[in-house]
Amino acid sequence: MVTVDVQLHQDRAERDLPRPRLIIGGKDVTDASGGVHEHRNPATGLVQAHIPLAGPTEVDEAVRAARRAFEVWGAMRPAERRRLLTRFAGLLRDHIPDFAAVCPLENGVCIGGWAENVGPHVAEWTEYYAGWADKIEGMVGAAYSPHENVEYTIPEPYGVIGHIITWNSPALSLAMKVPPSLAAGNTVVIKPAESTPFSALLFADLAREAGLPDGVVNVVTGLGDAGSALVTHPGVDKISFTGGPATARRIMADAAPSLKPVVFELGGKSANLLFADTDLDAVVPYCAAFAMSNTGQGCALPTRLLVERPVYEEVVARVAGVVAHLPVGDPLDPATYIGPLIDAAARDRVQGVIDKAIDGGAGRLVYGGERVDGSGYFVSPTVFADVDNRSDLAQREIFGPVLAITPFDTEDQAVALANDTEYGLSAYVQSRDIARVHRLVPRLKAGTVYVNPGPNPITSPATPFGGVGLSGFGREGGKAGLDEFLHVKGVGISRV
Repeated sequence: MVTVDVQLHQDRAERDLPRPRLIIGGKDVTDASGGVHEHRNPATGLVQAHIPLAGPTEVDEAVRAARRAFEVWGAMRPAERRRLLTRFAGLLRDHIPDFAAVCPLENGVCIGGWAENVGPHVAEWTEYYAGWADKIEGMVGAAYSPHENVEYTIPEPYGVIGHIITWNSPALSLAMKVPPSLAAGNTVVIKPAESTPFSALLFADLAREAGLPDGVVNVVTGLGDAGSALVTHPGVDKISFTGGPATARRIMADAAPSLKPVVFELGGKSANLLFADTDLDAVVPYCAAFAMSNTGQGCALPTRLLVERPVYEEVVARVAGVVAHLPVGDPLDPATYIGPLIDAAARDRVQGVIDKAIDGGAGRLVYGGERVDGSGYFVSPTVFADVDNRSDLAQREIFGPVLAITPFDTEDQAVALANDTEYGLSAYVQSRDIARVHRLVPRLKAGTVYVNPGPNPITSPATPFGGVGLSGFGREGGKAGLDEFLHVKGVGISRV
């Protein structure tokens, strides 16, 4: 039984959540054509806000506002854009506690872990891309003699970027997408999920306070019809989406008639290769706890643990012991590590995967698995060993606190197991043998490989992040993340 202080949640929601609304051209819109969504607190199951939803009408208004703003923002001196974005980053840093306060109420993120780190990352990503705003450069070609011909390139913004934001970590998703778009000179229309609009509203409010012109940042929370209207709108020049493959396919189909470019950061089923030479005292707690971060609702989390046979049984026992001591409960309690899932549908889906795996013998249950009583959307953290690599436990992105452990005997077998999935977002290697690490990195089918324990991998704004295969294409982070929102114009001038 998970105990939650319902009154505390209600009081905090009234105090800490931004007022539900859309933001279009610098104006707040509370009466929208898409209806109203009842936002339920994931920890209590109770309605705590009513969210106005954008329909195609509001999306059109937001795109038009963004296009008008692009005439100002895109033509602005890069140094002035840098100054405004730097001011914006400073305000984000000043409001770090506000992001931490919003997260547990918005989607159940634990305030003592993930939530308290969200604000610093949002500020850091914005600071990083503010610094790029006046450092975007073209190049001069040398195919011909400069006495005969001059060739050079001009990187230019697309215009209006439509950002469809994920619900599992909306503030971080905003930080990875919007600052590089703005630094490149684009304006944006943000469509958050109906279940998580509050981080985007706080973000947009601070952008307005920083002095970004009206219409540069617009927020149109909505359902699928709003997303489709954004993708198909002729005034939107590119789409950036974080979410699942099924929705990505629909977006790609909507974008196909106009050949609108898209960038997709999709799901993952990341393998974590643990070799016997590693320091188990340091590595096992990291591997066990990190897989359960944000209640397992993370695309890059290492949810498949592949363990070399000589230490396999010891690692399984140690992982179960670590997970057994991860506190489950109220996300507003600083001691809690595992909170609720986003909604009742997610709870039922994840519990269904666990029940099916137990009944079908997809793996040996070593911890958890039982249903959690209470009104919130909680699932017991669960660990399976001896997992069949062709089972749903190993192949399907569960997006809940479920870890699958499988043994291997050789490097070749470990690589084969790791790559035996349609996904390719991240991979992890735990080994003190640097020669082995360098052998493995090019063989692993993943957009990024992380070696040995460290912080949350998708927090460095200087490191490109993205996947291959079913995990999508395009990159967020680093110069590669900036380049996603620029197109290159070639210029050739002949001597007359």
